[in-house]
Amino acid sequence: MKRRQIREIAFQIIYQIDVGKNDVETSLLQRIEENDMNEKDQAFCRRLVTGTIEKLSEIDRLIEKYALEWKVDRMLSVDRNILRLAIFEMKFLTETPPKVALNEAIELAKKYGSEESPKFINGILDRIINNGE
Repeated sequence: MKRRQIREIAFQIIYQIDVGKNDVETSLLQRIEENDMNEKDQAFCRRLVTGTIEKLSEIDRLIEKYALEWKVDRMLSVDRNILRLAIFEMKFLTETPPKVALNEAIELAKKYGSEESPKFINGILDRIINNGE
C-alpha cells in the first residue's frame, strides 16, 4: 500500500475520532481490517493516528497561531483534521520532508474539502514551514 493511501486512511480515522467521538483503538482496528494492511503499513498508520491524537493540543496551538483570524473549533472539520495530520507529520516524523507533508495535505483537501480547502491548508502549512516551526 502506498503511503498516500495510508495517510488518507489515517486522516479518515482522525476525522472519525474528532467528529464521531469514536474510540482511537476501535477506529484504528476497524480501518486496518477493512484495508487489509501489512504490518509495516499498520505501524505507519498507527503512528500517524496515535501521534496526532497525543500531540493534539500542541498541534492545535500551532494551527491557531498561523491560521490568522481562525479558531480551530470554527474550521471545517475536514480542514482541521487534515491540518492536524500534516502538522504531526511535519513536526514529529523526521523521515517525512515538510514539503511532502504539505503536498499530501493539499491532495487530501482537494479530495475531501471544500473548494477553498486546498488554498486555506496550503497557506497555514506554508507559514508554519517558512517560520521554521
